[in-house]
Amino acid sequence: MFEEEDIPKLIKIGVKDSKLLTHKKRIELSKKIKKLAKKIEVIKVTPSEIDDAVNGNDGLNLNWLEAKKTVEIINKLRPDKVILDCPSPNLRAYKERILSYLDKKIELIVEHKADFKYHIVGVASIIAKVEREKEVEEIKKEYGNIGPGYPSNSITQKFVKENWNKHPEIFRKSWSTFKKESNKKNQKSLEEF
Repeated sequence: MFEEEDIPKLIKIGVKDSKLLTHKKRIELSKKIKKLAKKIEVIKVTPSEIDDAVNGNDGLNLNWLEAKKTVEIINKLRPDKVILDCPSPNLRAYKERILSYLDKKIELIVEHKADFKYHIVGVASIIAKVEREKEVEEIKKEYGNIGPGYPSNSITQKFVKENWNKHPEIFRKSWSTFKKESNKKNQKSLEEF
Protein backbone atom coordinates (compact mmCIF):
# COMPACT_ATOMS: atom_id res chain seq x y z
CA MET A 1 0.00 0.00 0.00
CA PHE A 2 1.36 3.38 -1.04
CA GLU A 3 0.40 7.00 -0.79
CA GLU A 4 -0.59 8.20 -4.26
CA GLU A 5 2.15 10.85 -4.23
CA ASP A 6 4.83 8.15 -3.75
CA ILE A 7 4.00 6.29 -6.98
CA PRO A 8 6.42 8.39 -9.10
CA LYS A 9 9.19 7.19 -6.76
CA LEU A 10 8.40 3.62 -7.84
CA ILE A 11 8.94 4.60 -11.46
CA LYS A 12 12.21 6.31 -10.52
CA ILE A 13 13.63 3.19 -8.81
CA GLY A 14 12.76 1.03 -11.82
CA VAL A 15 9.62 -0.85 -10.77
CA LYS A 16 7.90 -2.78 -13.56
CA ASP A 17 6.19 -6.12 -14.08
CA SER A 18 8.29 -8.72 -12.22
CA LYS A 19 8.41 -10.94 -15.31
CA LEU A 20 10.57 -8.26 -16.97
CA LEU A 21 13.17 -8.32 -14.16
CA THR A 22 15.91 -10.71 -13.09
CA HIS A 23 15.62 -12.32 -9.67
CA LYS A 24 18.61 -10.28 -8.49
CA LYS A 25 16.91 -7.04 -9.60
CA ARG A 26 13.62 -8.08 -7.92
CA ILE A 27 15.45 -8.61 -4.61
CA GLU A 28 17.16 -5.23 -4.92
CA LEU A 29 13.87 -3.51 -5.74
CA SER A 30 11.96 -5.28 -2.96
CA LYS A 31 14.28 -3.70 -0.39
CA LYS A 32 13.64 -0.24 -1.84
CA ILE A 33 9.90 -0.92 -2.10
CA LYS A 34 9.72 -1.91 1.57
CA LYS A 35 11.25 1.46 2.54
CA LEU A 36 8.74 3.39 0.41
CA ALA A 37 5.60 1.41 1.23
CA LYS A 38 3.06 2.55 3.77
CA LYS A 39 2.22 -1.13 4.45
CA ILE A 40 2.91 -4.52 2.87
CA GLU A 41 0.81 -7.62 3.43
CA VAL A 42 1.66 -11.09 2.09
CA ILE A 43 -0.62 -14.10 2.38
CA LYS A 44 0.76 -17.58 1.78
CA VAL A 45 -1.59 -20.10 0.24
CA THR A 46 -0.94 -23.75 1.09
CA PRO A 47 -0.97 -26.62 -1.40
CA SER A 48 -4.02 -28.09 0.34
CA GLU A 49 -5.94 -24.79 0.06
CA ILE A 50 -5.23 -24.75 -3.68
CA ASP A 51 -6.24 -28.41 -4.04
CA ASP A 52 -9.50 -27.74 -2.21
CA ALA A 53 -10.27 -24.85 -4.56
CA VAL A 54 -9.37 -26.81 -7.70
CA ASN A 55 -11.32 -29.87 -6.59
CA GLY A 56 -14.34 -27.78 -5.65
CA ASN A 57 -14.22 -28.88 -2.01
CA ASP A 58 -14.76 -25.33 -0.79
CA GLY A 59 -16.99 -24.02 -3.57
CA LEU A 60 -14.13 -22.08 -5.15
CA ASN A 61 -11.81 -22.37 -8.13
CA LEU A 62 -8.33 -20.87 -8.44
CA ASN A 63 -9.63 -17.48 -9.57
CA TRP A 64 -12.14 -17.28 -6.72
CA LEU A 65 -9.50 -18.44 -4.25
CA GLU A 66 -7.29 -15.61 -5.46
CA ALA A 67 -10.23 -13.20 -5.10
CA LYS A 68 -10.84 -14.43 -1.54
CA LYS A 69 -7.19 -13.91 -0.58
CA THR A 70 -7.16 -10.50 -2.27
CA VAL A 71 -10.17 -9.45 -0.22
CA GLU A 72 -8.38 -10.56 2.97
CA ILE A 73 -5.48 -8.27 2.13
CA ILE A 74 -7.71 -5.33 1.14
CA ASN A 75 -9.81 -5.66 4.31
CA LYS A 76 -6.68 -5.73 6.42
CA LEU A 77 -4.93 -2.77 4.75
CA ARG A 78 -8.12 -0.71 4.24
CA PRO A 79 -6.99 1.41 1.25
CA ASP A 80 -9.19 3.94 -0.56
CA LYS A 81 -8.25 2.66 -4.01
CA VAL A 82 -7.10 -0.72 -5.34
CA ILE A 83 -5.80 -1.74 -8.76
CA LEU A 84 -5.90 -5.48 -9.46
CA ASP A 85 -4.53 -7.72 -12.17
CA CYS A 86 -7.47 -9.95 -13.03
CA PRO A 87 -6.83 -13.71 -13.39
CA SER A 88 -10.33 -14.33 -14.72
CA PRO A 89 -11.42 -13.78 -18.32
CA ASN A 90 -14.58 -12.18 -16.89
CA LEU A 91 -13.46 -8.79 -15.56
CA ARG A 92 -16.95 -7.69 -14.47
CA ALA A 93 -17.73 -10.85 -12.49
CA TYR A 94 -14.33 -10.79 -10.81
CA LYS A 95 -14.72 -7.14 -9.84
CA GLU A 96 -18.24 -7.74 -8.51
CA ARG A 97 -17.02 -10.71 -6.45
CA ILE A 98 -14.28 -8.60 -4.87
CA LEU A 99 -16.63 -5.69 -4.15
CA SER A 100 -19.25 -7.97 -2.58
CA TYR A 101 -16.82 -9.19 0.10
CA LEU A 102 -15.15 -5.93 1.05
CA ASP A 103 -15.64 -4.43 4.51
CA LYS A 104 -15.75 -0.89 3.11
CA LYS A 105 -16.44 0.79 -0.21
CA ILE A 106 -13.34 1.54 -2.28
CA GLU A 107 -12.43 2.63 -5.79
CA LEU A 108 -11.59 -0.62 -7.57
CA ILE A 109 -9.84 -0.93 -10.93
CA VAL A 110 -9.66 -4.48 -12.29
CA GLU A 111 -7.80 -5.10 -15.56
CA HIS A 112 -5.90 -7.76 -17.42
CA LYS A 113 -2.12 -7.25 -17.51
CA ALA A 114 -2.36 -4.64 -14.74
CA ASP A 115 1.08 -5.69 -13.48
CA PHE A 116 2.43 -4.42 -16.81
CA LYS A 117 0.22 -1.30 -17.02
CA TYR A 118 0.47 0.01 -13.44
CA HIS A 119 3.68 0.36 -11.46
CA ILE A 120 1.83 -0.18 -8.19
CA VAL A 121 0.68 -3.61 -9.41
CA GLY A 122 4.22 -4.30 -10.61
CA VAL A 123 5.27 -3.74 -6.98
CA ALA A 124 2.90 -6.49 -5.85
CA SER A 125 4.23 -8.86 -8.50
CA ILE A 126 7.82 -8.15 -7.40
CA ILE A 127 7.07 -8.74 -3.71
CA ALA A 128 5.14 -11.93 -4.55
CA LYS A 129 7.96 -13.34 -6.69
CA VAL A 130 10.61 -12.54 -4.07
CA GLU A 131 8.50 -14.20 -1.36
CA ARG A 132 7.91 -17.22 -3.63
CA GLU A 133 11.66 -17.62 -4.18
CA LYS A 134 12.29 -17.45 -0.41
CA GLU A 135 9.75 -20.26 0.06
CA VAL A 136 11.42 -22.33 -2.67
CA GLU A 137 14.78 -21.89 -0.91
CA GLU A 138 13.26 -23.06 2.39
CA ILE A 139 11.85 -26.15 0.67
CA LYS A 140 15.27 -26.85 -0.86
CA LYS A 141 16.91 -26.68 2.58
CA GLU A 142 14.54 -29.34 3.88
CA TYR A 143 14.00 -31.58 0.84
CA GLY A 144 17.02 -31.06 -1.45
CA ASN A 145 17.26 -29.56 -4.90
CA ILE A 146 13.73 -29.21 -6.24
CA GLY A 147 14.76 -26.86 -9.04
CA PRO A 148 12.73 -23.68 -9.43
CA GLY A 149 9.40 -25.47 -8.98
CA TYR A 150 8.19 -24.91 -12.55
CA PRO A 151 6.91 -27.92 -14.52
CA SER A 152 9.04 -27.14 -17.57
CA ASN A 153 12.25 -27.44 -15.54
CA SER A 154 14.06 -30.80 -15.78
CA ILE A 155 15.31 -30.66 -12.15
CA THR A 156 11.78 -30.04 -10.89
CA GLN A 157 10.45 -32.85 -13.12
CA LYS A 158 13.07 -35.24 -11.74
CA PHE A 159 12.32 -34.23 -8.14
CA VAL A 160 8.59 -34.77 -8.60
CA LYS A 161 9.18 -38.14 -10.28
CA GLU A 162 11.40 -39.34 -7.41
CA ASN A 163 9.52 -37.76 -4.49
CA TRP A 164 5.82 -37.34 -5.32
CA ASN A 165 4.82 -40.01 -2.80
CA LYS A 166 7.61 -39.40 -0.23
CA HIS A 167 6.74 -35.78 0.58
CA PRO A 168 3.05 -35.28 -0.24
CA GLU A 169 2.81 -32.24 2.04
CA ILE A 170 4.77 -30.03 -0.36
CA PHE A 171 2.86 -30.88 -3.55
CA ARG A 172 -0.42 -29.67 -4.91
CA LYS A 173 -2.23 -32.91 -5.75
CA SER A 174 -4.15 -30.98 -8.43
CA TRP A 175 -0.89 -29.96 -10.17
CA SER A 176 -0.73 -31.70 -13.56
CA THR A 177 2.96 -32.54 -13.04
CA PHE A 178 2.13 -34.30 -9.77
CA LYS A 179 -0.93 -36.02 -11.22
CA LYS A 180 1.08 -37.33 -14.16
CA GLU A 181 3.54 -39.09 -11.82
CA SER A 182 0.84 -40.29 -9.47
CA ASN A 183 -1.15 -41.75 -12.37
CA LYS A 184 1.93 -43.53 -13.73
CA LYS A 185 2.51 -45.27 -10.40
CA ASN A 186 -1.15 -46.22 -10.01
CA GLN A 187 -1.49 -47.57 -13.54
CA LYS A 188 -0.98 -51.27 -14.08
CA SER A 189 1.34 -52.48 -16.80
CA LEU A 190 0.23 -55.09 -19.34
CA GLU A 191 2.34 -57.73 -17.54
CA GLU A 192 0.24 -57.29 -14.39
CA PHE A 193 -3.00 -58.40 -16.10
